[in-house]
Amino acid sequence: MTVPERFATRLLLPGDRARWEVLHRGYTDFYEVATTDAQRDRLWGWLRAHDFGLEGLVAEHEGRLVGIAHVRPVVRPLHVQVDGWLDDLFVDPDARGSGVAAALLHAVRRLGADRGWSAVRWVTSETNARARAFYEREGAAALAFVTYHVHVESTETARPPAVSADRLEPPTDTTAMRPPTRAGLAVDEGPAPAVT
Repeated sequence: MTVPERFATRLLLPGDRARWEVLHRGYTDFYEVATTDAQRDRLWGWLRAHDFGLEGLVAEHEGRLVGIAHVRPVVRPLHVQVDGWLDDLFVDPDARGSGVAAALLHAVRRLGADRGWSAVRWVTSETNARARAFYEREGAAALAFVTYHVHVESTETARPPAVSADRLEPPTDTTAMRPPTRAGLAVDEGPAPAVT
């Protein structure tokens, strides 16, 4: 795949804050996710400090940021490897169709190669046909896995028992670990499904 040379890609820099914020707001608006300035400040802090391994990439044209991508490493114990996870990729609506997304995706792949990742994975909305067609043109393949999401309760009973660094012992009270039941039948019967 050829990447248009008119778009420079690089890691996020402190001076990118104002334009990054505009692009990030466009991204969250696109997915109809309400975000506050405090949340955006927190994310910016994570990106600048590389918290959680999170890194920001940008694409620029004539000194103006026209796209952003946020990536991080993800450990895959089943395969004993580290992949990259592309959390966000957004292109200024005025620059769509010009090659910015391709430039960013190639930058993500180069970063992954530099970091020793075996692959880069991401999710997109099932209804985002334009993005899905683009990813497939770029050589990405949709996987046959369904993504699940569950909220985590922050109550004391929902927290796992503390684990000693020198030994692992099963908890003495396993009440919270029992599978939920439905009509008297255990929901969790048999081995857990494979998730990759």
